[in-house]
Amino acid sequence: MTAAILFVVIAAILCAAAVLALLGVGQLALSGVGAIERDGLARGRLAPHWALVDSAGDMHRSPPDSPLQLIVFTDHSLKSFPSVAAGLRALSGDQAASAGQDDLEIVILLRGPSEIAEPVLSQLGLGSIPVLTGSPARYADYNVRVIPFAIFVDSSGRVRASSLVNHDWQLAKLRQIAAVPLEAADLAAARGRRAAVGTPAGVSR
Repeated sequence: MTAAILFVVIAAILCAAAVLALLGVGQLALSGVGAIERDGLARGRLAPHWALVDSAGDMHRSPPDSPLQLIVFTDHSLKSFPSVAAGLRALSGDQAASAGQDDLEIVILLRGPSEIAEPVLSQLGLGSIPVLTGSPARYADYNVRVIPFAIFVDSSGRVRASSLVNHDWQLAKLRQIAAVPLEAADLAAARGRRAAVGTPAGVSR
């Protein structure tokens, strides 16, 4: 009898250890480097549509009226990424220099309301970039979990480039990629990735 009870206890402990091990592997799969690399939206995919008002009362929309729109997913934590802030200043400087052409619109999209985000972003020299209040659901629409993240969208609503960014050169590279016209292969790859993930495109929340 005692041996049977001991056997049951050991079996229960082994089962619990197996479950914990599986949960650990699942957590690694969800939070590892490979998972982060799959964040964002594939090039060629339709991005969500929205219209939001910034703190100055100006309306901003996606898809944009301009040929390209850079949506930067970040908040006051951008102060920990000075190189990204420098890259955004460079891009906003290019935007100001070509204001007559209106070829690029940059907006910063917060995950939710924040009283400190805009003052901090202004201190980083990004005061000229509109700051919009988003939501966790809108971040999820873009498949963005980690910030700072950058997504370029064209006037047709298609994603032209998408990536987590930690340095100014990454923003510059994304800008170059975004300028390359979409091809049939990009659209096919985007449809394949959307089918694999099983999430709808162009959802607005």
